[in-house]
Amino acid sequence: MSKFRSLIATTADNAISLRPVQTDNWSNALGNDQKAWAERHGFKGEAGASILLPGDIALAGVPERGLGPWALAAAALSLPSGTYQLEGIDSESAASAALGWCLAQYKFDRYLSSKSDPSRVLIVPEGTDVDAIMRQVEAVALVRDLVNTPTEDMGPADLQDAAEALAEEFGGTCGTIVGDDLLDENFPTIHAVGRAAAEGREPRLIDLQWGNENAPKVTLVGKGVCFDTGGLDLKPAAGMLLMKKDMGGAAHVLGLARLIMSSGTNVNLRVLIPAVENAVDGNAFRPGDVITTRKGLSVEIGNTDAEGRLVLCDALALACEDKPDLLLDFATLTGAARVALGPDLPATYANDETLWASIDAAMKTETDPLWRMPLWAPYDETLSSDIADLSNISDSGGFAGSITAALYLQRFVETGTTWAHFDVFAWVPKPKPGRPKGGDAQGIRAMHTAIKDFLSLDD
Repeated sequence: MSKFRSLIATTADNAISLRPVQTDNWSNALGNDQKAWAERHGFKGEAGASILLPGDIALAGVPERGLGPWALAAAALSLPSGTYQLEGIDSESAASAALGWCLAQYKFDRYLSSKSDPSRVLIVPEGTDVDAIMRQVEAVALVRDLVNTPTEDMGPADLQDAAEALAEEFGGTCGTIVGDDLLDENFPTIHAVGRAAAEGREPRLIDLQWGNENAPKVTLVGKGVCFDTGGLDLKPAAGMLLMKKDMGGAAHVLGLARLIMSSGTNVNLRVLIPAVENAVDGNAFRPGDVITTRKGLSVEIGNTDAEGRLVLCDALALACEDKPDLLLDFATLTGAARVALGPDLPATYANDETLWASIDAAMKTETDPLWRMPLWAPYDETLSSDIADLSNISDSGGFAGSITAALYLQRFVETGTTWAHFDVFAWVPKPKPGRPKGGDAQGIRAMHTAIKDFLSLDD
């Protein structure tokens, strides 16, 4: 059983009453002694503040907008260990708040000699769908664990192990094409990017499949660059510090796949992960090389540090051969997206208005933000090359880097395929309630809801 499952229940003996409050009502229904105690300790009902009062009553300040996913996350760490009965909240609001309560107690402790289990339990109203909460918590925790793991223990083979374990858990299948077999099977760009890696860390294409073959086909593609040195266009030291997270796109599609499979969503699911390490060696691919991709388009290498789009383009071409009803890719693709939107908002590109309407509604329902960016066709010409069909970088002088990366990927998506691309950061640089510093999932809760809405699937 997941260690998070013990954090949520619907009944308990001797629980402490937990009351969500705001600045204008925090003292309602308190006795004079309790109010005086709170005032002596500086409690004023501000969002994020909490206090345990005499008489087994705890107060947690929440935002004016109410109980979203992170409303009780700070209290889940600041209150003493114990069991807390949530009062005065309907089951829907309780479910949302319970998500953050659990994720606040997430800790990546794989390498710590001293480990501790989460210790604050939340009692939610009868009728709250605890199983649904756990499915979301476990999907997000999987993404965090994968991204937080250093490359030493999260190379291409380890990413394959994670995908195989997920397939085995839910009765799916998982195949892999490794090393020079990629050339035999016509995945030249995946091979080129990963061929310089050390023995045992060869490039590979991971192919997980699950579900009802007669159901709508949903294909997820995730960038699995397990470490990015930049290749021969070597990154500076500071630029490599977080490159263990460059497989964050792969982590996201595995997290979303877990959510889909654990929920029993009626889809024919396929997950494709090009897993590579962009290393430096005598056989590394070079600036100026021309690679003919799986789709048949030739690509001039303008920069070996723009490798994510190269591994994705072969995977997207394969995905389209299967004619999916919906194609989604996730990638830690560009620093330009972070310049434009910061770490919290994944740049999102969709080629279908109905799909975007589903995404827009779902991200609001799930409080899981995404931000639409334009597939601005006039910028496509900046990907031109004098000697190949296109270049892997734009000649725009650094402008619109996230857009031109998305336009590059769009070249490999067949006309008529409904597709969205998510340029995610997959990292929390500064801790926030419920979101500790480190790897994190962005948009997967929203996209599970959006997939069901777009394909008109029942829960």
